[in-house]
Amino acid sequence: PEVRAMITEDTRAAYEGDPAALSFSEVQISYPGLFAIVSHRIAHELYLLEVPIVPRVMSEWVHTKTGIDIHPGARIGHGLFIDHGTGVVIGETTEIGNRVKIYQGVTLGARSFPLDESGLPIKHIKRHPTVEDDVVIYSNASILGGDTVIGKGSTIGGNVFIMESVPPGSFVAAIHPELQVKKSQNGSITPLSYNRLLLQYRTL
Repeated sequence: PEVRAMITEDTRAAYEGDPAALSFSEVQISYPGLFAIVSHRIAHELYLLEVPIVPRVMSEWVHTKTGIDIHPGARIGHGLFIDHGTGVVIGETTEIGNRVKIYQGVTLGARSFPLDESGLPIKHIKRHPTVEDDVVIYSNASILGGDTVIGKGSTIGGNVFIMESVPPGSFVAAIHPELQVKKSQNGSITPLSYNRLLLQYRTL
């Protein structure tokens, strides 16, 4: 019953968070973000019960269907909305609070991880970030590290790379690149200028 109640809140979060959503039924049937979250809610319970293999198989099957990769160990509060979803990665020791909204391409990942005396990764340590309540994370943001905490009510802009904690109520954004477009006399972009523009994008 607790899982069912959380899924209802996840559905409501998607409906209220997306102006394009016209009904709860539409969200439940067609939204890949909700599909991934529902599967994760069940896989996480099996993970807590130490059921072998099955939780990970569930998460990877959903990964192939939606492009959303949520490790079954991740702890997720109620009312999560993953909008669009493709390319989202949420690592095993990630902790996400309530009413969080995540856009496509977001990574909640690890930095480097310590090795034991045999040179193997040490298991079951906090490697992934903590995201507190009411946070919005826009597309292609990467937030890394077990000590990294995104404070309550913060907004993380797109394409940022974060490896340190952010205080509550913060707005984090990358510096907007300055674009220079050379125009010909008739106002169109010349081929040479267009190539330079593409090069600028590649090197930023």
